[in-house]
Amino acid sequence: MAGTDEDAVAAAEDALYVLTAVLLTPAKFPSVLGDDYPEACAALGLAPLADGYGLVIGQDGAGARWTVVIDDVSLVAVAIASWDCGMEYELSPEEHTVVAALPGWPLAVAVAAPGVPAPHDPEADAAYGPVLAPPDTTTWGSAQRRLGADEIALQWAMWREQIDDSAFASPSGASAASTAPEKTSAGKASEEKAADQGPAEVSSSASGSSAGSSSPGSSSPGSSSNGQAAGGGIAESGSSDGTGAVTDASGGAGKTAGKGHSGVRRVLAEARAYIESPPPLGRVRSSFASGDSRTLRADGPGWSLVARTDDIAFVLLDDEPGEVLPVGRGPELPGLLAALDKLAVRPS
Repeated sequence: MAGTDEDAVAAAEDALYVLTAVLLTPAKFPSVLGDDYPEACAALGLAPLADGYGLVIGQDGAGARWTVVIDDVSLVAVAIASWDCGMEYELSPEEHTVVAALPGWPLAVAVAAPGVPAPHDPEADAAYGPVLAPPDTTTWGSAQRRLGADEIALQWAMWREQIDDSAFASPSGASAASTAPEKTSAGKASEEKAADQGPAEVSSSASGSSAGSSSPGSSSPGSSSNGQAAGGGIAESGSSDGTGAVTDASGGAGKTAGKGHSGVRRVLAEARAYIESPPPLGRVRSSFASGDSRTLRADGPGWSLVARTDDIAFVLLDDEPGEVLPVGRGPELPGLLAALDKLAVRPS
């Protein structure tokens, strides 16, 4: 495995100024790296171990970017929890827990260690393997789509309040309104912003999605933001009752009211297929939400789904830059979400 030479690992570890850390486990991994846990591991050249890894991100004494991979997941989890609470925590992995020292950073980090040169990639060295770099999120694609889904999951209440339930089709398939409903004002504003920026420049004024870490305590030189904002420029478009009947709010081509959105139908069909044939680990994840509900994240080739088990769902597609497609409860969605929640990976 790249970077496992003992002397090289020790040198990188001894000189590391820790900036932040993230978890890489089946239940919690930086989704910007892949649709599932094995794909995220492959992006770093790691085997998908059942217990996962901790990624310690920092700079060496020369300012070079390094990512130290350790198998002490609990240590990283405690550090992140402490930093989340504003507590100091010195993250100092034991040498025997180090799996690899990888040059570069797989995620965008906004801060640098004080007293050392500005962050830069270390010189190429075959002993360490290729230099890591964050996925390109400057244009709409799989990485940006997953970041958008992260944003919706984190800011569920904000996104949910933009949806008028009367816009969803009734069980009979007829619209709850006599005409196709208009977008909410927030949806219109975000779409106008996206139009001004162009579909390749989706940004957010709200909090960006996190890849699973927080600002480190005083033991680390500074705080970081390793997730990138995505979603504020994402436009709401259309709604569905979970059976394929869509009342279109945008009037866009291919989204005929009452006949369903083909992309949403495909996503729901592929999500149902997961129940019969379980997908790769981490494709479906379940986390805590309010009350007895759960927040579900499901991903697949070209799509992401975010839902609350007691509410609606949102779909994002690679094929529709910046669009968020709400899916109403209807008669079928509750059962689908309950079944997905049963097979989902949960934090331990």
